[in-house]
Amino acid sequence: MRLASPRLTVGTRLRGLSHRAVSSTRNESPFLCLRVVRCFGILRVFGLSRIVGVVNEHVPAIPMRRGLRIWPAIDLCGGKCVRLVQGDFARRTVFSDDPVEMARRWRDLGARRLHVVDLDAARHGTPVHVDQVQQIVEQVGLPVQLGGGIRDESAVQRWLEAGVARLVIGTRAAVDPAWLRDVSQRYPGRLVLGIDVREGRVARDGWEQVSQWSAEELLEQFADAPLAGIVFTEISRDGLLAGPDWEAIDRLCRRTCHKVIASGGIRSVEDVQRLAQLPVDGCIIGRALYEGRIRWEELSEWDEPEPREPADVGR
Repeated sequence: MRLASPRLTVGTRLRGLSHRAVSSTRNESPFLCLRVVRCFGILRVFGLSRIVGVVNEHVPAIPMRRGLRIWPAIDLCGGKCVRLVQGDFARRTVFSDDPVEMARRWRDLGARRLHVVDLDAARHGTPVHVDQVQQIVEQVGLPVQLGGGIRDESAVQRWLEAGVARLVIGTRAAVDPAWLRDVSQRYPGRLVLGIDVREGRVARDGWEQVSQWSAEELLEQFADAPLAGIVFTEISRDGLLAGPDWEAIDRLCRRTCHKVIASGGIRSVEDVQRLAQLPVDGCIIGRALYEGRIRWEELSEWDEPEPREPADVGR
């Protein structure tokens, strides 16, 4: 099913431009991001609304749509490709005995990137599926964003040298934010902050423990860190196909200049379309793809190309 592109007036387009201008500066200084917001505020004060009103009377509405980066999820547990429900290891569904072949499948269908999580490593704090991750990186040939059990700088260096494009850091960031701020300076644009929320608090250790941080409080710790982005997951929706937490995603996007990747609960192409209208950089899709509720062919028109890879840094 092809979704109709929304027809946006010039006024709506200009308001959306401010969101995209902020999004384009999310990897820059927060002060630059703030200047963009202030610039649009000044235009509004000096009569932007009257200008827009005149233009809208004489210029027809123009179809407009923006995309986002879509990450198929490959979760590794016990050597298999699985999906959990709300992070519960007892509620595990196996979708493939061969995660590498599953990665090839997404590539062959047209995926441009992969989000891989070593669930056993996230739970126990040490890498478990090293061979399988390396095979995915070397044999599939797509940029891989890897999370799970990455809790010291030696692990960061090993994975990046092995060819992983980006690393998601969750537990160590919640336990020791200063550590991630420090390490991100040596690997700018390669580390992603994982914010996984359960009942208002950031979870850690494979989502089995809860920290003292709210999402907003932890986010503030990294306002000026050179992160590649933020993966935000509402655990209560993960694996349930209940739809994303729209309010939480929008609130988080508006509180940061970092790129935000939404995860958890995505159930349909309509959800992806709605996310594309928020100031998010991308989304991670798992169970809906594996159960066939979303076909990759339906997503291809919304999936943005991968930007130019960052320079080799931190070696």
